[in-house]
Amino acid sequence: MRPDKPRDPVAGPDAGPASPYPVRLSGPVIKGFGRGSKDLGIPTANIPADDLSEQHPELTSGVYYGVVALDPQNLSQGNGATNGAEKSASATILPAVLSIGYNPFYKNTVRSVEIHIMPPLTQPSPTAVAQPKFNRLPDFYGTQLKLLILGYIRPEYDYVSLEALIEDIRIDCEVARQSLLREAYQQYILDDGNASGQVNEDRKWLATFDECTLVQTVLSYRSTRRRHSKKSEVLAPPGSRVALLSDVIQEMTPPEHPEYCL
Repeated sequence: MRPDKPRDPVAGPDAGPASPYPVRLSGPVIKGFGRGSKDLGIPTANIPADDLSEQHPELTSGVYYGVVALDPQNLSQGNGATNGAEKSASATILPAVLSIGYNPFYKNTVRSVEIHIMPPLTQPSPTAVAQPKFNRLPDFYGTQLKLLILGYIRPEYDYVSLEALIEDIRIDCEVARQSLLREAYQQYILDDGNASGQVNEDRKWLATFDECTLVQTVLSYRSTRRRHSKKSEVLAPPGSRVALLSDVIQEMTPPEHPEYCL
């Protein structure tokens, strides 16, 4: 159960992310359990958690904060979801709070990575005290997403009620926001020309979406699809770049060598 004590207003050192952060994750946005919007009113973008424990053992179950970027070629198709955000030459960068784990309240048996994308830090907070109006974006299943985790907020907890869970997530959003508003963390979002070489490298990775990135995302998408018995849970929408390239790879796979198909 969640400890009955006040929450810290920020997480992580003021000087900037401490080891092992930043941590890079990426993948296609897939369908999750469907509870974020339906039960909680908190939309999330899920990415595959396959092999996460092996590749990133430092990411224990819990709540984290960081920044995300979404492939602009998908977002430029007219939903207008990222208006007002800081943009690089190739992608939109937004603050985020995320959960990695099993969500004890729902007794999940499958580990997940659920990312709530917040509005730009230059806009008023929709999750200020007593205002749990969480940021909403249109669905963008199949879009390539890159995530830079900058810090750890808290472990996973069980809760006495759904309302208690929602309130703690609201506080998570505010802790993430206040943590990212510090100068050393804003450099990952705003290019003010004063960032260190490593921060610039992380920003470049985060904001760059090229064909190589697309192929890597497709391979991750297809690998995830193979691991699920219900393909509809992870399918990218027809016509998306991920779905189209996935179909091309399928067509190129020799029928006598099905093991080539990821």
